[in-house]
Amino acid sequence: MTALVIFGLLAALMITGMPISISLGLTVLIFLFTMTAVPLESVALKLFTGIEKFEIMAIPFFILAGNFLTHGGVARRMIAFATSMVGHWYGGLGLAAVLACALFAAVSGSSPATVVAIGSILIPAMVRSGFPKRFGAGVVASAGALGILIPPSIVMVMYAVATNASIGALFIAGIIPGLVLATMMGATTFYRAWKGNFPRQPKASWGARLEAFRDSMWGLFLIVVVIGGIYSGMFTPTEAAAMSAVYAFIVAVFVYKDLTFAEVPRVLLASANMSAMLLYIITNAVLFSFLLTHENIPLAIAEWMTSTGLGVIGFLLFVNVFLLLAGNFMEPSSIILISAPLLFPVAMKLGIDPIHFGVMITVNMEIGMLTPPVGLNLYVASGISRLGLTEMTIAVTPWLLTMLTFLMIVTYWPPLSLWLPRALGMIP
Repeated sequence: MTALVIFGLLAALMITGMPISISLGLTVLIFLFTMTAVPLESVALKLFTGIEKFEIMAIPFFILAGNFLTHGGVARRMIAFATSMVGHWYGGLGLAAVLACALFAAVSGSSPATVVAIGSILIPAMVRSGFPKRFGAGVVASAGALGILIPPSIVMVMYAVATNASIGALFIAGIIPGLVLATMMGATTFYRAWKGNFPRQPKASWGARLEAFRDSMWGLFLIVVVIGGIYSGMFTPTEAAAMSAVYAFIVAVFVYKDLTFAEVPRVLLASANMSAMLLYIITNAVLFSFLLTHENIPLAIAEWMTSTGLGVIGFLLFVNVFLLLAGNFMEPSSIILISAPLLFPVAMKLGIDPIHFGVMITVNMEIGMLTPPVGLNLYVASGISRLGLTEMTIAVTPWLLTMLTFLMIVTYWPPLSLWLPRALGMIP
């Protein structure tokens, strides 16, 4: 009954159009003031100690690094390298978009940033080359979702903060699934281009490919800085995030010189705005999680689900359906911070690996970025391509079906996520 009251109150506030972060905070305050006797001092203490986590500092640093790279010409060089490698195949620019999104995802950690950086260059280029606008917008919006699966990933940091899972292990676990999904998206792109006889680019010489690689090498090296630093034990994930921000600044301002000192304050301000928004959501979600724990709701849900004999297969199916529906109405950070405290205890009681569970949730969040009415990638790609939301939804459908197929694979085949971190000794 208590759970119904809490979630009913939250739903009522969200229906009014109130931002999710404020809805969470008001739900907690209304419930505490009217239905419990929790001392306000303990609420205030939880408010501050809940976000006093070293791991949370990774979020603003990864956002800052992504913004430096987005404004610093790294994406343009990655696109040139990707086009030189696969541009001569059927749908070459579409395949280049998938490859460029995968590469940029490995340095940005953000799905919308990937769509902006790659789409603003490649969508107009594809239209000029004779590709249908829907095809170009669909492939970029879909492949841009790789930004939250291929590490570093801000969404994975959110999951780790909510569940105390290892950020480093999550990052390593996302590498193989990210590469597999990128390959499946590339196959879908190639098939549609072959079927539609879409244009192909002239084949680049190996000399041109080497030159394109050299030009993009400084941006690509950030992958080594983050993943290599974490795996080698040289950095914690938070320290790797700080290093990536410093490195991205140096590359954008001093190496490529596409970003002037006069533009740096604008990048810093944009990063601060986005970081403040996410941290405000985290703060209110911590309060909401405190309320749920105080009322023993996660434990009650875990006991109820296990008593129904749902089992691992049924539970994972339920989680996928629930998260896919939630992805239609909320953005990924809010979904994870609300649902993880509820679903995670059940997953642990059923013996599901927390890293596998995190990767599965991340894939669900990817799909949510492509589903209306709140799919952020749809809006970003729509703004670039000037297609309406309905047209964008139709445009991403082939790749969306590919992602749903991949979701089933990653859900019911845990070794896809767990093999690499186990091989590297990061998890037992």
